[in-house]
Amino acid sequence: MSMFVDQVFIEAKAGKGGDGMVAFRREKFVPLGGPSGGDGGRGGSIILKVDPGLRTLMDFRYHRHFKAQNGGNGMIKQMYGKSAEDTVLPVPEGTIVRDADTNELLGDLTKPGQTLVIAKGGRGGRGNMHFVTAHNNAPEIAENGEPGEHRFVKLELKILADVGLVGFPSVGKSTLLSVVTSAKPKIAAYQFTTLVPNLGMVQLDDGRDFVMADLPGLIEGASQGVGLGIQFLRHIERTRVILHLVDMSPLSGRDPYTDYEQIRNELRNYDPSLLKRPEIIVAAKMDMEGSTERLAQFKQDLQAHGITAPTIFPISSLTHQGLQPLLNATADLLAKTPAFPIHSDEPVVTAKKYEYQPDEPKFKISRDEDGNFIITGDQIERLVQMSNLEHEDSIRRLARQLRGMGVDDALRAAGAKNGDMVYILDFGFEFVE
Repeated sequence: MSMFVDQVFIEAKAGKGGDGMVAFRREKFVPLGGPSGGDGGRGGSIILKVDPGLRTLMDFRYHRHFKAQNGGNGMIKQMYGKSAEDTVLPVPEGTIVRDADTNELLGDLTKPGQTLVIAKGGRGGRGNMHFVTAHNNAPEIAENGEPGEHRFVKLELKILADVGLVGFPSVGKSTLLSVVTSAKPKIAAYQFTTLVPNLGMVQLDDGRDFVMADLPGLIEGASQGVGLGIQFLRHIERTRVILHLVDMSPLSGRDPYTDYEQIRNELRNYDPSLLKRPEIIVAAKMDMEGSTERLAQFKQDLQAHGITAPTIFPISSLTHQGLQPLLNATADLLAKTPAFPIHSDEPVVTAKKYEYQPDEPKFKISRDEDGNFIITGDQIERLVQMSNLEHEDSIRRLARQLRGMGVDDALRAAGAKNGDMVYILDFGFEFVE
């Protein structure tokens, strides 16, 4: 079925691992106190976690860039660096997560508490206590931490109204919506029929939020399928709490109780189960003269017809009177009303690891305008980022690793001569035949 989708793009940058330490024990009574540099800690990951209290992606409108902490560096005496805390971002149930660049589905978060790692923290670099060999018992080698993953992610949430506004067209539903829903969601509209419902997101100061929709067109015989497509009526079926607006202004020329009954009748014709939904009666336009008397009469009429009215909330969208208590009561009622299960129709790609493909070259060699050789490639760049280039031993180790990957031969084949400069990221060295 077609639906509205609320979508938002975020940037997630996981923390890098801590650097390993080059250190030696210099203690009395420890002959040849060997290398004792500890490892760096793990960098923080960025994780999405389903929070059943959230109904919208509202929070991401104001904060889109997330960076996790880096791991602590290794220390002397074989002490490990501290691993960083993960950054956990709450999302509502039903959030679909895609890689923003490839549009690949990374996960579909439907159960409370479910988590998905969208950017993994780098592992910590190893300290020099790991690099002892028979030839070198005092290695000045340590690794730097691995960089954390960095990716752009698209979050999508099928928006389904939790709260539906019903009432006659002139009762002020749109006005109420525009006043209580400050942020207009950017919504990807799907193919829709004639009338587009107004949809807004309400966010309370205590962090609770919900989606409110004006359910238009009921009066015009929508239950017979006139005017509105059936699709929108599905929205009504999903609605868990109904706010029934009744116009208290004497200017409407209609009677509040008659209005109330007429709308209830319309709902009954469409789907009798709608009358079982929790309903809050909202006495609208209370700023008008004479509205107080009409409200008192309306309450008497309800009683006379044996309707034990739930609390009636008198409001004025113009003067904002009564709006806060109404929204709080609505959120409280939502918290007690069971939600409808959310189903998504798309198969989830289990997050695939980007392993090195044997047929892909491990690196590429190009030249810049000054004739220097530039080597690029994930694997080789990570190798350089993880090498601690302040120590001669580490540089030698890197040189061996590069030779092992075939860099020397490839440079020679690309025409490198003695003394040519070669760069990998910001690490430069001279090519030596």
